[in-house]
Amino acid sequence: MAEEAQRPLRADARRNREKILAAAVRLFTTEGLDTHLERIAKEAGVGSATLYRNFPTREALVEAVYRNEVARLCDAAPTLLAAQPPFEALRAWTRLFLDYVTAKYGMIDALRDVAATGHNPYGHSREMIHAALSALMDACAAAGAIRTDIGPGDIAAALEGIALTSAGPEQRQRAERLLDLTLDGLKARP
Repeated sequence: MAEEAQRPLRADARRNREKILAAAVRLFTTEGLDTHLERIAKEAGVGSATLYRNFPTREALVEAVYRNEVARLCDAAPTLLAAQPPFEALRAWTRLFLDYVTAKYGMIDALRDVAATGHNPYGHSREMIHAALSALMDACAAAGAIRTDIGPGDIAAALEGIALTSAGPEQRQRAERLLDLTLDGLKARP
């Protein structure tokens, strides 16, 4: 049985799992955590049995959605750096950070419930996010695009502050203006 759990998923099973996670984050963000799991399965285009095979409880699904969103955010940093100049990659990543926070904001009560059961849905998320932000800022500094007297911890605190005050989807424009203001203050001055 332990060998079965460690085996990689077949391609179709992996696609189904990804479709479930994508549908769940969309519905949790727009409709709230009371969304029926059967509705998530339908939105994902899979049967309820497939959903429950992957995520036997709502808490397991919420935790997986959260961890998936953190991984997507962090995995985006090298992709953005490969496709854009460093400062534009950083700017694009901060928008993805807003998406991540908006999704997390919609699931915060459920994440607290998961934590109350003894699971740690947050795991190493702070360290992963800090590492992604550090890679982006290091690339920007190497390109001479940002000030070097401000570190990733400072920008992370600013991003968290913006997120706390503007995390709701209805406040997206305000959050983007605040991000632009923060990033403009980070630019290197001649």
